[in-house]
Amino acid sequence: MKDRVVVITGASRGIGAACARVFAEAGAKVALIARSGKAIAALAEEIGPAALSLPCDIAEWSEVETAVDKVVDWAGRIDVLINNAGVVEPIARLAEVDPAAVAQSYRINLLGVFHGMRAVLPVMRRQGQGTILTVSSGAAHNPLEGWGAYCSGKAGAAMLTRAAHLEEGPAGVRVLGLSPGTVATEMQVVIKASGINPVSQLDPSVHIPADWPARALLWMCGPDADPWLGKEISLRDEGIRRAVGLI
Repeated sequence: MKDRVVVITGASRGIGAACARVFAEAGAKVALIARSGKAIAALAEEIGPAALSLPCDIAEWSEVETAVDKVVDWAGRIDVLINNAGVVEPIARLAEVDPAAVAQSYRINLLGVFHGMRAVLPVMRRQGQGTILTVSSGAAHNPLEGWGAYCSGKAGAAMLTRAAHLEEGPAGVRVLGLSPGTVATEMQVVIKASGINPVSQLDPSVHIPADWPARALLWMCGPDADPWLGKEISLRDEGIRRAVGLI
């Protein structure tokens, strides 16, 4: 990843912040995107000159477009986009959930992924290469009580991965997703507090650390992950964990 340019959404905490550190350690320049400007500024200062912080709401197309333009001005190219930003809220049954909260969930989990793809694809097409990685979830393929908004938003994002691969694979753009399983982040605290569905009943000890999916995403930038182009890699798979070097 020496001098490769990596854009990370949702970079202020959890998997996104772990990606910033892991990719920077691998030699990449990292552009950190999140709504929390103070958090990403602190992370960029920790990483050093190879990091750029860009406060941005991925739910707003104009902000994402502007952020990507700033990355190109800063580094001249974009080699990797990590579509990581996401929210699990609202957690509520469909008959009771707030429609406005569902709409906001879609703006982040689905439109945010689209906005990231739409912004970087022209850059990657001009370069003749690039990689787009989207952090998915088992919830994209399996419904869970109280997670109707989250499951359907993630399912839509999984289809965007397939569509982008179909359209842009011939242009040299690699597109694939990662289903990390349950990760020890603040999202799990929210899930635990909800008390809804079996995921909220999991013991915290079963959640993997945030650097595991970050290291998997780094591995996915290489040719060993090419068999999964247009698909999703599951970090629950022991073979994948061994390939990444996690076990």
